[in-house]
Amino acid sequence: MAKKVALLILDGWGLGDGTKADAITIAKTPFVDSLLQNYPNSTLVTSGEAVGLPEGQMGNSEVGHLNIGAGRIVYQDLGKINKAIKDKTIDENPVLLEAFAFAKKNNKAIHFLGLLSEGGVHSSQKHLLKLCDMAKDNGLKDVFIHAFTDGRDVDPKSGFGYLSVLQQHLGQSAGKIATVIGRYYAMDRDKRWERIKLAYDAMVYGQGTFTKDPLAAVKENYENGITDEFLKPIVVLGDEGLPVATIKEGDVVICFNFRTDRCREITMALHQQDFPEFEMKKLDLYFLTLTKYDDRFTDVKVVFEKDKPANTLGEVLEAHGKQQVRIAETEKYPHVSFFFSGGREEPFHGEKRIMIPSPKVPTYDMQPEMSAFEVTQAIVEEIEKNEPDFICLNYANPDMVGHTGDFNAIVKAVETVDACTQKVVEKGLEKG
Repeated sequence: MAKKVALLILDGWGLGDGTKADAITIAKTPFVDSLLQNYPNSTLVTSGEAVGLPEGQMGNSEVGHLNIGAGRIVYQDLGKINKAIKDKTIDENPVLLEAFAFAKKNNKAIHFLGLLSEGGVHSSQKHLLKLCDMAKDNGLKDVFIHAFTDGRDVDPKSGFGYLSVLQQHLGQSAGKIATVIGRYYAMDRDKRWERIKLAYDAMVYGQGTFTKDPLAAVKENYENGITDEFLKPIVVLGDEGLPVATIKEGDVVICFNFRTDRCREITMALHQQDFPEFEMKKLDLYFLTLTKYDDRFTDVKVVFEKDKPANTLGEVLEAHGKQQVRIAETEKYPHVSFFFSGGREEPFHGEKRIMIPSPKVPTYDMQPEMSAFEVTQAIVEEIEKNEPDFICLNYANPDMVGHTGDFNAIVKAVETVDACTQKVVEKGLEKG
């Protein structure tokens, strides 16, 4: 009789150095420990060239799920875009050149928006600097930057340095900083539209904390204990005391994040649909994204189209008539669906998707269990009832709580996942 397979992805659970700062070693994980003691196991390299990234570049959830689902190395957008800059082919990119020509011909502003960071997970500051240079080379003067500060994939106070580098570069390039917004607001992916609204209102209406010196405003936030990720919108004023720029109907907007998941919501609010309950109205914009964020988006031009791998695991299972289940809480739902399927949005025939809502808390150290117990209950019921041939399950806790840096909360998150993993594995073994 054919065996069924369950792939449990304990997101963020890695092999540490065993020191007192290693929460996974410190946590009590009797079940995962027993698996390692009683079953064959091995390790995987999850960074750099092993997963299609430049040498030395840390991996991330998107890259990991993409490679696992494809079963081979999938070369990532970061390397592809870096190469286009290095060999200067980006200078001839027709999508960018047409956007610049449109702005020039129609006397429209260009707005670059995205994560100002060298984390290499969602974006690269080098990409933004190159875009500013291209705007200058194409004779554009009304160029504005809406910088989302990181503090999550990089040091919590590194935004000041990135802004300083940008400010210095703009002295010889095209562009002015218009807004500075923490990624917690501008790059939400959990349908927390009240966060997105703050970013939207800053960029569209010029609402936020006013300043003539964005660097000084960021520094002041640091002094008040607010780090990059959580910076509430800072709106830069010009000499007349008005916002340097707001996004207006007909403007060109270029979102320079290459990773797709965390700029979907801001794209939706600016250009895809109205959100009347949050007083956000879609604008008629000439909208570009560096990569394709969502197959369902309309009237969005893509600078670098994705190479979609063929014969992903989901596709092979479909071809053999197998039933598959993808399950995660909201924070990791795109990873078990879109990314695991190689960038495919729609389910395969025989594929069932289950999304459990993530808890509505400001940061996950406040609820380190997240929705792991609910995910566990849902998949145990699914195994009992339908006995799928394949399961792809993601537990988000070690990654998402790990990002908070709260050691005790991380330990609790890890122990939660250990207990939940035991329930799923035991039910799976019971059902073959």
